[in-house]
Amino acid sequence: MPSPVDIWLLVFPGFVLLDATGPIQVFASANDEARDAGLPPPYRIHLIAQGGGAVMSSAGVAMIAAPLPRGGIPGSTLIVSGGGGADLPSTTDAAGCAVLRWVTRASILAARCCSVCTGAFVLARAGLLDDRRAVTHWQDAAALRSQHPLVRVQDDAIHVRDGKFHTSAGISAGMDLALSLVEEDLGRRAALAVARRMVLFLKRPGGQRQFSAELLAQSAAEGVAAQLTAWLRPRLHQMLDVDQMAAACALSVRTLHRRLRAEADITPAQLLAQLRMELACQLLERPGVTVKGVARRSGHGSEYNLRRAFVLRLGVLPGDYRKRFS
Repeated sequence: MPSPVDIWLLVFPGFVLLDATGPIQVFASANDEARDAGLPPPYRIHLIAQGGGAVMSSAGVAMIAAPLPRGGIPGSTLIVSGGGGADLPSTTDAAGCAVLRWVTRASILAARCCSVCTGAFVLARAGLLDDRRAVTHWQDAAALRSQHPLVRVQDDAIHVRDGKFHTSAGISAGMDLALSLVEEDLGRRAALAVARRMVLFLKRPGGQRQFSAELLAQSAAEGVAAQLTAWLRPRLHQMLDVDQMAAACALSVRTLHRRLRAEADITPAQLLAQLRMELACQLLERPGVTVKGVARRSGHGSEYNLRRAFVLRLGVLPGDYRKRFS
């Protein structure tokens, strides 16, 4: 590279620690790789915040940040970290408005504008994601879509690029995003060297659905959803239909649909498929269980059906999932 790329990472009170430190370490590791090869560091890393000074993260650990640069950041890369919704810069207070104004100005001349996790809300509040594809943490995708209807929110992706705007999913996905930026700047070989140094995937298989399937199943914590979940779990290997599920809950099919929609925003068939996927993932993580056995015990019936379900729901094949998580 003819000159180092400036990375400006924006934090604010209540930011998620790994949202900032994860990408920072990726770029720092790229610098380490360059030094080991006798080359100048390709990145200059700056941690910034409104007013500068010690900024407390949601983990209770503070980081020292420089004030927001006054002269803009032409040709640089801006990365906005995420944090709790109440802590994100907003239009309801002076400090939040100042941050959003600075982000808007900085984006004009910046070469790339990026966000990690709920940092996408900051870019959206600054009006930078209107009519663009974007992603955030899977738990916050619905809120981003509701609050910013002009943003084309992607339900399942690790990171998304739309023009010079890059957004990434939950927390550790910021490192995936940073690796993609290193690959864009320095090439695949350099990015792979950084991934190896950090013991990371250069390109993580699948989308963020694969990391949320079990958590989504656990959201059925009470009411009819919990009752049906408890009835289904020991019977997942059997042929089941909605009439049987309704009878188990002593409800009509129509009432079961309505109650599940109200409690968990899910249909009986979706809950069954979700629980079967959860069980299949658990079985694949165990040694000695064949893919055929996983298909039979999880109720998918055949290896073909299991592969199809994994590709549709998780974006990976069962074998890829086993390599990643077993």
